[in-house]
Amino acid sequence: MAQATQTFYLGVDIGGTKCALVLGDAELNVLDRIAFPTEVRRGPGEIVQTLLDAAEALLQKHGLRPSHTDGIQAIGISCGGPLDSTRGLIQSPPNLPGWDEVPITRYFAERFGVTTALQNDANAGALAEWMLGAGQGVRNLVFLTFGTGLGAGLILDGRLYAGTNDLAGELGHWRLAEDGPEAFGKRGSFEGFCSGAGIAQLARWQAREVLLRGGEVSFAKDVDSLDTLTTKDVAIAAHNGDPLAREVFAESGRKLGAGLSLLIDLLNPQKVVIGSVFARCQDLLYPHALKVMEAEALAPALQRCQVVPAALGEAIGDVASLCVAHYAATNGVRKQKAQAPLPEDLDTVT
Repeated sequence: MAQATQTFYLGVDIGGTKCALVLGDAELNVLDRIAFPTEVRRGPGEIVQTLLDAAEALLQKHGLRPSHTDGIQAIGISCGGPLDSTRGLIQSPPNLPGWDEVPITRYFAERFGVTTALQNDANAGALAEWMLGAGQGVRNLVFLTFGTGLGAGLILDGRLYAGTNDLAGELGHWRLAEDGPEAFGKRGSFEGFCSGAGIAQLARWQAREVLLRGGEVSFAKDVDSLDTLTTKDVAIAAHNGDPLAREVFAESGRKLGAGLSLLIDLLNPQKVVIGSVFARCQDLLYPHALKVMEAEALAPALQRCQVVPAALGEAIGDVASLCVAHYAATNGVRKQKAQAPLPEDLDTVT
């Protein structure tokens, strides 16, 4: 059982598939965790109520009285964007339909009486890698998600930078080529080339051409099988030496290098930390990215920048929201003050 004289943080991770609540100590070690399926069909009101009740149960389990929250210094919430971190609003993320202007921080702040902060998952990931992972000890860091999609979290001069309205780091929109895999309705975008979904899309295109010419592809037996092709399938084939699969990753790597060159010239970071697909497939991507960076980026900036895989792996989901809480507590983020009463019945939240 936790001692009330100690400092603890509560992290809340809200995703389209699952939600998790994490209790951490002052050093951000995970002490306990509760997770449950999101089931978006239930709507935001019911899900928020489940989160609040689960948080209370977690605190009670460890002897932290929810009515006083002795020892809980702050609550951090991580969620996909778009959102408004200043007002603590979740604003209709694609994976959470119906979550329109949900004042998530107010619900937690008023229920538990402590500083509560909200950040998108890229910013939360940047904080986690900066505090606990591959970015420790630097003041200027770029964290790239490189997962299903591509987004960036920015630590500039030792502080999280979210931009005017939480849209800093939305580099997946950048167009890197006139044609190519599509993301955000934009062909040839950075995310189109450098994401799990984009790599799979690129592999489907190239494999289809080979198959229609009567050729063979080790990772797809026929055109119909391409519909279920995943980036993991392509990565396995590439690691086994399949030339087409290796070329798919080479093209992704070249576009990664082009995007990183722009980032390095613009922000002059000490480190770029890249997660998910890059962390698992660095050998397939980075040599090609480096060649482009050496040709395109300013040499003095590139020499001072390290590009490294994320260190936290699958654990980042649990610790990222804790890091949001810690950052809020140590950087003077104030509790949200409601401008209007919150509805007593969460079922009215739509």
